[in-house]
Amino acid sequence: MIRLEFNGIRPINPDWGICLKGAFAMPYIAVKSFPKDQATKEAVAEKINEIFLEIWGCPQEAITLSIEDIAPADWEEKIVKPEIEPNSENMMILSGKKRYQ
Repeated sequence: MIRLEFNGIRPINPDWGICLKGAFAMPYIAVKSFPKDQATKEAVAEKINEIFLEIWGCPQEAITLSIEDIAPADWEEKIVKPEIEPNSENMMILSGKKRYQ
């Protein structure tokens, strides 16, 4: 048996390219938005889940997804300044504009 481990993180299955640390796997997808109803959140979660299964190629048990409501009045202070601005180089789409070809 070969055990692969990198900085305490071990692949669940090396063919998947997915890592497990403790009880959590990757990818972890966090959606933060203005409040939406539960049915909308569930529909979005299903679509995102399908995309990661189909395109990312990971198994269902590897996916963790959260959807967090942020009040419009709090958006700038809770999201833009601490999360978007300092990580702008990682944004694939920023303010509706694709940053890739």
